[in-house]
Amino acid sequence: MQTVPDIAECITQNLNQYFQDLDGQTACGVYDMVLFQVEKPLLQRIMQECDGNQCKAALMLGLNRNTLRKKLIQHGLLS
Repeated sequence: MQTVPDIAECITQNLNQYFQDLDGQTACGVYDMVLFQVEKPLLQRIMQECDGNQCKAALMLGLNRNTLRKKLIQHGLLS
């Protein structure tokens, strides 16, 4: 059986690659960049799990429904 790396491991590998690709250039806004990149697939998966029900998704995420809507719009997941 193949073991699946945990999320933290995947993020660490990607951050290592990101800094390697910078090739000595100074990084900027890494915190916001990482959160934005992680947030979209998280929202997509939760919305899928909740069959598009925003109230249920907000509860699952521990967010206010309005906050969830704002994030869905920011990521182009809701018009």
